[in-house]
Amino acid sequence: MWVCPKCGREFKNTNQSHYCGTAPQNIEEYIAQQPENVQPYLRQIHDAIKNALPDATQKISWSMPTYWKKQNLIQFAASKKHIGLYPGPAAVEAFADRLQGYKTSKGTIRFTYDKPLPLDLISEIAAWCGKEYGE
Repeated sequence: MWVCPKCGREFKNTNQSHYCGTAPQNIEEYIAQQPENVQPYLRQIHDAIKNALPDATQKISWSMPTYWKKQNLIQFAASKKHIGLYPGPAAVEAFADRLQGYKTSKGTIRFTYDKPLPLDLISEIAAWCGKEYGE
């Protein structure tokens, strides 16, 4: 068992990613709790999705920034080596030809910190999710 030196919680995995203290109440708090070098990437993704889905409700769900309209439309989260974008399996399949060069899995797209974010593509995926899932 590994014990977090900051909050004292126990985990099976060493250096388990988690929130120490209070979980964020909104997307801005989520971004502020992430490492400084990651925050600009998260802000860019947040802005791209927010502009593509202006009518979506913004909230934290499953400990991730979430855009919601009748159901979860799209989510994102910071990891040590990448930002995960979670638009669902149908979106990953619909944009498969434009996601060449990015790691994907069922419903997930990973954007590493060593490459510029494809903000236009992220906006298009978010808008697609709004039409597919939020109507």
